[in-house]
Amino acid sequence: MKIWVDAQLPVRLARVLQSAGCDTIHTKDLPRRNATPDSEINLLSIQESRIVITKDRDFLD
Repeated sequence: MKIWVDAQLPVRLARVLQSAGCDTIHTKDLPRRNATPDSEINLLSIQESRIVITKDRDFLD
């Protein structure tokens, strides 16, 4: 499973998912870190077939 953990969630969650065998990226792993816009995260997640886990209520807006 390929997962993307958004900025509102802890890096620790991404690491736990990685240790469970999931291909997981946290926004802090990106060059722009937590400043990466939602639109870019959405586009990359579609391109890489990743599930996005977020607490951002307006992520799709």
